[in-house]
Amino acid sequence: MTSLHIDWTACHGRGACIELLDGVLRPDDWGYPTGTGGSDVPIPADRVRDARDAVSLCPRLALSVRPSSRP
Repeated sequence: MTSLHIDWTACHGRGACIELLDGVLRPDDWGYPTGTGGSDVPIPADRVRDARDAVSLCPRLALSVRPSSRP
């Protein structure tokens, strides 16, 4: 499985990733992306392309796609 790593120190909560990964990410009370798994959000196989798009469109370079450490 693949995960989306969110670097919250770099993120400014602009929300493009939340729009691209609707249903996987959701905004917290301050507009920052969140999902299950804390800063490493599991990405379903059919949404990996959307996750890669979110990484490439993040204006703060706060996202990266990584192999998941979860089974």
